[in-house]
Amino acid sequence: MSLETGLAGKVVIVTGAGAGIGRATAAAFAKEKCRVAAWDISDAGAAAVVEELKAAGGDAMFQKVDVSNAQSVAAGVEAVAAAWGAIHVLVNNAGIVRDAQLVKWKDGAQTGMMSDEGFDQVIGVNLRGPFLCTRAVVPHIIRAGGGAVLNASSVVGLYGNFGQTNYVATKAGVIGMTKTWARELAKYKVRVNAVAPGFIATEILRAMPEKVLEGMIARTPLGRMGRPEDIANAYVWLASDAAAFVTGTVISVDGGLVVGT
Repeated sequence: MSLETGLAGKVVIVTGAGAGIGRATAAAFAKEKCRVAAWDISDAGAAAVVEELKAAGGDAMFQKVDVSNAQSVAAGVEAVAAAWGAIHVLVNNAGIVRDAQLVKWKDGAQTGMMSDEGFDQVIGVNLRGPFLCTRAVVPHIIRAGGGAVLNASSVVGLYGNFGQTNYVATKAGVIGMTKTWARELAKYKVRVNAVAPGFIATEILRAMPEKVLEGMIARTPLGRMGRPEDIANAYVWLASDAAAFVTGTVISVDGGLVVGT
């Protein structure tokens, strides 16, 4: 039995699409013959991204957008709507990390802490970003007759993680927004879901020491790190007609990490 996604010709915005999971997600939608607007804070690889998406089978544009800035988001949304006439799917993938312990203590004295700046930067991109993007895009999805909003959470948003007060707060917050928006928007035929990745082999993780990577794999019951395409495929399924009765849920794509925790 073949999976009919019903996505051909749909207009999709993917934030943080310059690399990693975002780039793989943009490519996965392009393979479904979608029109993909790839957003990123940096346009350094814009030409390569657009070429890759068109080669995959979709139409494509690249926009330099700061998802933490309302004016930047509004301009990006209007450009997509002007170019393609509608928007059907939003993938809120953009995210950053600024890891630090809440308070670091050694030999009876405080030696460090999470800074205000580090906290605010992560909140701005990872939590304010999905809020601003969804608020701007949803009216277009409603006018198009319905569609999907997909949010990037994380397994750490479900069970916490050492040194990531800011990041965990955003990923737990995204789950709360997902469930709230699913309730608010269902009557307009807008489905809202989140994906919670585990350890995914992106550029950031691959740069970590081998010992750390081995520890991550050891904690994952399936015995490997995830690929960006594993997350991208989940997003495509959630946006598709195959998931037409799925909303307000959080899907862990983590190789069994939560089970094994």
